[in-house]
Amino acid sequence: MSAAFHFGSRTLTREALGERARRAASGLQALGAGPERAVALVLRNDLAFFEATSACRLAGACVVPVNWHLSAEELRFVLSDCRARVVVAHADLLERVRPALPADCELLVVDTPQEVAAAYGLRAPAVDGVPSWDAWVQAQAPQPAAADPPGFNMLYTSGTTGHPKGVRRVPMTAQVQDAYFASIAHAFGLRAGMRALVTGPLYHSSPYAHAHVGLWLQAQQWLMPRFDPELLLRLIECHRITHMHLVPTMFVRLLRLPAAVRERYDLSSVECVAHGAAPCPESAKRDMIAWWGPVIREYYGSTEASVLTALDAGEWLRKPGSVGPARPGVRLEVRDEAGRALPPGEEGEIWGHLDCAPQFAYHGLAAERADIERDGLITNGDVGCLDEDGYLYIRDRKRDMIISGGVNIYPAEIEGVLLSHPQVADCAVFGIPDEEFGEAIAAAVQRVPGATVDAPALARFLAGHLAGFKIPKLLDFRDELPRLDNGKIYKRRLREPYWLAAGRRI
Repeated sequence: MSAAFHFGSRTLTREALGERARRAASGLQALGAGPERAVALVLRNDLAFFEATSACRLAGACVVPVNWHLSAEELRFVLSDCRARVVVAHADLLERVRPALPADCELLVVDTPQEVAAAYGLRAPAVDGVPSWDAWVQAQAPQPAAADPPGFNMLYTSGTTGHPKGVRRVPMTAQVQDAYFASIAHAFGLRAGMRALVTGPLYHSSPYAHAHVGLWLQAQQWLMPRFDPELLLRLIECHRITHMHLVPTMFVRLLRLPAAVRERYDLSSVECVAHGAAPCPESAKRDMIAWWGPVIREYYGSTEASVLTALDAGEWLRKPGSVGPARPGVRLEVRDEAGRALPPGEEGEIWGHLDCAPQFAYHGLAAERADIERDGLITNGDVGCLDEDGYLYIRDRKRDMIISGGVNIYPAEIEGVLLSHPQVADCAVFGIPDEEFGEAIAAAVQRVPGATVDAPALARFLAGHLAGFKIPKLLDFRDELPRLDNGKIYKRRLREPYWLAAGRRI
């Protein structure tokens, strides 16, 4: 059986995907999409996502999958920054998308599938005056030949300076793509002809890579509209799923299911479950291996550096807490502040490079891109150490980034919005332990003298500017914030009491 995507009662075969992508590619070119004028996808998990990404590759266009949780204000920045020429969005998201559209941008709407509507408790809105993606695609003449060079993707990751930054990949020739996809397949434990489940949002780099490499491997793939632990077990049994990608938060939710529910489903088809994107509690990892068997495979990397390490369940049980040794084609070092490579056992900043990973730039941020590279190696600010056998252990995070449920969140953006409130004199945002999500967002807030704003009012204010997942779980009001001699807020003093109580640093 050839590759196909399945979503509810609908199936999109590889052949049908190719035909629709050729039609969409010619239409996108006619609208002016290309390397410098992006096609932005504000889509939940759906078959149209793969039609659009495949079309952009054929059209030589830049495709930008956008986190659909973003507020209209946040969307406006991303769509402007990537110079979106076309936006493809689900109907239920148009209320936020429309106010964010650049003036010269074309909008195409995808009907919200009933599976998505049911999963999120949505009512399918009536859409007037916006061309339908399905009808628009069908009206185009198929593109006669693929563009050279092919299209590429740009994934936005939260920015340390308060705005997201686009990780812009160079176009990959077929030969380069084959080498890179083969490396990702090895890291994730994927194989040709697998039966895979798409569990996470496709705007995230890991599910995006897992699904597109699966297409390259001629996989049968089933899409989840939204992660639900019992639905995942039901789909595994029903479709004899062999491969999937999960994040630690999903492990926690699966393990919280009642024993009777966990024992109800046949999971014997599962061959490999790749997980990464966030630190995994050792107890959750052990419990998943005890339940599912030695199918759990962990990896470590980043959107920028790709996948640097990986290890299977047997290796992890021998070296608990490790994220594995350097993979084939990876140069991996732990360095001190002066840039010197450290010996085994000593903690420092983690630097790495995968030789077949395509080059990237931070869109419009050359200085920030240069700042994360030394001697051809890339860092994302994690701190760790190597053991005598070359296995990597993540110990801490040098930069302020918070990882909550596998999503990267940078405090600077939240702090910027907090400081725009007239009753906030100063603030500091940081991560605290969370049993389910790994980390939760906390904010220490200093009011202006005489101010009375409280936590509910401040949360409502933030909700008008930020996506819900960026709103702090804890708002702690203080008379003063701890500061260094240079005036900078000493975040470690704010953060440490929470982590000491949890018995971990990350």
